[in-house]
Amino acid sequence: MAYLTAISGSAFGKRIDLNKPSMILGRHPECDIIIEVGAVSRQHAKIDTVGKGFQLADLNSRNGTYLNGQLIDRPTELQDGDLIRICDVEYSFHDPVLQGSSELKIGGSSFGIMMIEDAQDESKQRAVKNKLDIRGSTYGTQLTTSAEARLQAVLDISQSLGRSVRLEEVLPKVLDTLFRIFLQADRAFIVLIENGQLIPKWIKTRHEDQQESFRISRTVMREVMATKEAIISLDASTDERFEMAHSISSFRIRSMIVAPLLDSQGEAIGAIQMDTVDSKRQFEKGDLEILASIAIQAGIAIENAQLHEVVLEQNRVEQDLQLARQVQQAFLPSKPHEATGYKFYNHYRPADQVGGDYFDYIPLPGDRLAIIVADVVGHGVAAAMLMAKVSAETRYCLASHENLAEAISLLNYRISSLKLRRFVTFLCLRVELKTGKVDIVNAGHMMPIWKQTANNTVFEPGDDEAGVPLGVMDDYQYECLTITLEAGDELMLYTDGISEAPDVDGEMYGIERLRKHSQDSNGEIDKLGEIIIAEVDEFTKNTRQADDMCLVMVKRH
Repeated sequence: MAYLTAISGSAFGKRIDLNKPSMILGRHPECDIIIEVGAVSRQHAKIDTVGKGFQLADLNSRNGTYLNGQLIDRPTELQDGDLIRICDVEYSFHDPVLQGSSELKIGGSSFGIMMIEDAQDESKQRAVKNKLDIRGSTYGTQLTTSAEARLQAVLDISQSLGRSVRLEEVLPKVLDTLFRIFLQADRAFIVLIENGQLIPKWIKTRHEDQQESFRISRTVMREVMATKEAIISLDASTDERFEMAHSISSFRIRSMIVAPLLDSQGEAIGAIQMDTVDSKRQFEKGDLEILASIAIQAGIAIENAQLHEVVLEQNRVEQDLQLARQVQQAFLPSKPHEATGYKFYNHYRPADQVGGDYFDYIPLPGDRLAIIVADVVGHGVAAAMLMAKVSAETRYCLASHENLAEAISLLNYRISSLKLRRFVTFLCLRVELKTGKVDIVNAGHMMPIWKQTANNTVFEPGDDEAGVPLGVMDDYQYECLTITLEAGDELMLYTDGISEAPDVDGEMYGIERLRKHSQDSNGEIDKLGEIIIAEVDEFTKNTRQADDMCLVMVKRH
């Protein structure tokens, strides 16, 4: 029968049989499993029998239900050894039907194994005493392997670990080898440090009925990892080194041998322990050297496996970012806009795989075109996600309101309603293509640079009308400024990734350089854009791109 074991809380150590098709966990007195903790909801979670298995589901509780450290939001199948946490109370789930072997993999949490000093279970102790081990002296079986066999095993593990690159391969190979060498061992386990905590990662036992009562002493682990010395105890129950471990004898351990796992820098990353519950089959002093030798190889192999996992995770993240970049590019124009009587240029380059700068050309009714350049504060994935939201909301708001200032005010309200504590500088130009009339609404962005070809002057319109960035004040009402582009006039829109690009000494590229390029323009905006980007790249040479870069230019013929 499947059951839960309470591993924390007032019911610590209690076994709870799952003897109903559905069992409710919660604070209400009528729940099947009552958890008397104030933060627990009256009906917090439930465990349902589904086919031959079990599912855990949260019942819309206030503080959520966690499975193996992850918050669940849908019914989730339980596996033997899963850890269920409700507020500060934890249970381990056990199903004998799912227990296929004595070798158990431990994920991020323990499985049938706890880093505690628990009380002795008398019923299990009697069961162990009544069993007859065929390795005992009655049958004349050798309790230790020969020196040749041990040497061969060490050589085998050296070759085997050298070919293993995954932690799930390294750990069982280490324990398999130990059981071949140390015939007197009943149990063995590997504990690793993760996020500053000792986490059981893999265990192996001679007998399946040993799994349920597996316990680990933190005192022993701290001893070997602090001193970086392997230890052996011929009689652990009377060993003075462990007198503060709340009695190793309560674990029924009669002899134990422990070695630290050290990385390539000599730092402890975990430990290996082997023990026996039979006083007639103790470890010997010579065993210490063998285990220490294996631990040295295992420590390096585990470190390499962990580094390999880090690389794999980085590769997965890189692939996800590349996909995100492709998705983001789909939100942006793939080429400059085309319209009779106008020439357009644009350049976009994120500082990371994805960025928070945004530009767009949005055709509007009445032969009009909206040109947007915006900058989400920061860069990277979070900024890119908000950029995508801004893109969608901008199109909606421009379609909803004829008045441009009202459209941007609505956009600001919708972005503010997200409560993200991020703001967006936003510049929107709406061009009447036939007349050259341009309505401008500026939400905290750099003003456009307007070159008036007739008198060869450069002007930055909209200083008085510029408002606050989007997302700062949800009820802000923006103002609109209107100018008219004559034949030959040019507009330059940009983000601070260009104007504030730093050189190796921290000096910024500056707006003045952009003004001068606009002043000196001969009307070929494609060439002008390439000159500006090349100059920024040269200016920032030997530095990492500090921010997303976006440059958009418009020329009326």
